[in-house]
Amino acid sequence: MEVPLEQTGAWLAGTIDLGDLTVNRLGFGAMRLCGDSAWGRPKDRDHAHRVLHRAVELGVNFIDTADSYGPEANESLIAQALYPYPPDLVIATKGGLVRPDRRSWVQDGRPEHLRGAVEGSLQRLRLERIDLYQLHAPDPNVPFAESVGALADLQRIGKIRHIGISNITVAQLDLARSIAPIVSVQNAYNLRNHTSEDVLAACERLGIAFLPWYPLGGKRGLRALKVKQAATRHGLTHAALSIAWLLARSPVMLPIPGTRSIDHLEENVHAASLRLAPEDFDDLR
Repeated sequence: MEVPLEQTGAWLAGTIDLGDLTVNRLGFGAMRLCGDSAWGRPKDRDHAHRVLHRAVELGVNFIDTADSYGPEANESLIAQALYPYPPDLVIATKGGLVRPDRRSWVQDGRPEHLRGAVEGSLQRLRLERIDLYQLHAPDPNVPFAESVGALADLQRIGKIRHIGISNITVAQLDLARSIAPIVSVQNAYNLRNHTSEDVLAACERLGIAFLPWYPLGGKRGLRALKVKQAATRHGLTHAALSIAWLLARSPVMLPIPGTRSIDHLEENVHAASLRLAPEDFDDLR
């Protein structure tokens, strides 16, 4: 059953726990507020601020960012727009990728790099402690245990409240959990991409939040066409149906769709009020 847009909000998706923190189960990914390819600052900073403010007005109290978005510009933008932060707002950031140029995303999981990255994020976000800090990706040139261990050390000294990991396997999740408590995993997952099905199942078993990046998937191919056709039958946007499917797919799912458009933001948040029936899932197979 649909709810008029003016009666919707992220709280209608329910809540999820991140350690001792509780957030609404529909967040906002801030990456797209940078320039193209998550490079540089937004062309219209005031508009980007309005998008962030509108997200908070709509009940979004979980915002995902990273030091590599910009690079560094995205975290500063969030602070400029929202500081001092609402008391229930959780800002999650990530480190472990560097951007030598617009087209490059290079892993750097060295402990010394991560220590510097956390200090930089703290400064840009104007925080004394980061609520959720996520390793952006394993570095093939650094033992995974060393990267996670560096974050565990930073947690012990109070720089990080909770630790998350991204772009990982079940084996890496098990290894990380042997080093420190892990409250979230962020892997690619959407209606077209189920390659992290085993990781999602592990998160369900362990009660760990799963943040699907690229939550809307691509707009080409047979699978995308079926999504579009199903959305049209239900009078929904492709995005709203995709997000509603993710929310229905698993109770540990915490979608973080991003956009530069306030209209699209409102449509995305509208998905929190949607409830898919079994036949809707059949339509999307």
